[in-house]
Amino acid sequence: MTEFNFKLSQEIELLRLVTVGSVDDGKSTLIGRLLVDTKGAFEDQLLAVRKKKGQTHVASAAEIDLAMLTDGLAAEREQGITIDVAYRYFATPRRKFIMADCPGHEQYTRNMVTGASTANAAIILIDARNGVMPQTKRHTHILGLLGIPHLIVAVNKMDLVNHNQAVFEQIRAEMQEYCARQGIRDLICIPMSALNGDMVAVRGEHMDWYEGQTLLETLESLSVMDDIDRKPFRFPVQLVNRPQTPDLPDYRGFMGTIASGTVRVGDEVMVASTGLTSRVEEIVTFDGNLEEAFAPQSITLTLSDEIDISRGDMLVHPTARPNDTRDLVANVCWIGDEPLTLRKKYLIKHTTNTAKAMVASIDFRRDIHTLEKMDADELAMNEIGQITFRLQKPLYYDAYKDNRLTGSFIIIDTFTNNTVGAGMIV
Repeated sequence: MTEFNFKLSQEIELLRLVTVGSVDDGKSTLIGRLLVDTKGAFEDQLLAVRKKKGQTHVASAAEIDLAMLTDGLAAEREQGITIDVAYRYFATPRRKFIMADCPGHEQYTRNMVTGASTANAAIILIDARNGVMPQTKRHTHILGLLGIPHLIVAVNKMDLVNHNQAVFEQIRAEMQEYCARQGIRDLICIPMSALNGDMVAVRGEHMDWYEGQTLLETLESLSVMDDIDRKPFRFPVQLVNRPQTPDLPDYRGFMGTIASGTVRVGDEVMVASTGLTSRVEEIVTFDGNLEEAFAPQSITLTLSDEIDISRGDMLVHPTARPNDTRDLVANVCWIGDEPLTLRKKYLIKHTTNTAKAMVASIDFRRDIHTLEKMDADELAMNEIGQITFRLQKPLYYDAYKDNRLTGSFIIIDTFTNNTVGAGMIV
């Protein structure tokens, strides 16, 4: 247990980031700058993206096309835009980072939702010349719905507005007002020039009027501690393990990843869908049996009684049962080519469980500019709204604000099998 706890403490120092913003706000350049300044880019990468033809030495930061370090697809390099989500790793002596560079174009909002779904913090890039754009508001609203704990507004390209403090203050005030209207409180605004490096890893000499931390200092100081192990125990069963070998003729283990909470040998657990109970006999892992396990460990549970449990069931503590419903109300980010319409049928994939569902009502569509609720008879690609689904069987869940894993789901088209939406349960 001591060795495991040491490994876990090391893992806690990992911060998952996502960068979003409009096209050409400088997301890829910012990540390239962080990679260069934290020595996260290898020499062969630097040579591959050198600007000067025939150059044989490692380029200096000023000579590197920083965006090329992250724009990996040929189409991205040709068009000068980010299309896919590019994941990059870098580290400082204080913390490790995984950063997702998400597309800025509205057409690729679906990719942005995917990249942001697991993030602990988000960097919202804004071009100081253009101010807050419609896509900036769309991304900010989605980040708010996704419950990202920390939002950092990086007002980029300050060098192109002569490092004017008034420009920065105007953008900061607009973003603070927009975020406050949807309940976002943890908002940090930083002026910077990703191309020149000012206020990214070093302060630079052009914005002495800003007294806050640099971006890297901010990222190193953000809290990444999560109380997921203190939440009610939730264990979605992914697989029932029955080897039926001569050594293990009657073995029956329930495999999965703990979504939240803790479990101990001897604990009483209950199948959420049936109410059947038993006690934990063993907690099995690849490294040996444990007396206690907690989120997000992957484990196998064996129980003292033979009760009916299959993939898609959820084991919980009887004293902390999840909600259940056949009328599921959720905020939905629609990413399908065909619009979501009334009475249409879909599949809801929630943890390890899949249920057939029909759109019972489109409660409202959210106007991303004003955040007002608008009447709607459909939800088109990249639109956000509240939807009520009628399920074929009950779903056992927690509200998204209480548990991001058991409060979220994806929507699957029954004909194409494509993922067409992401939902956060109200």
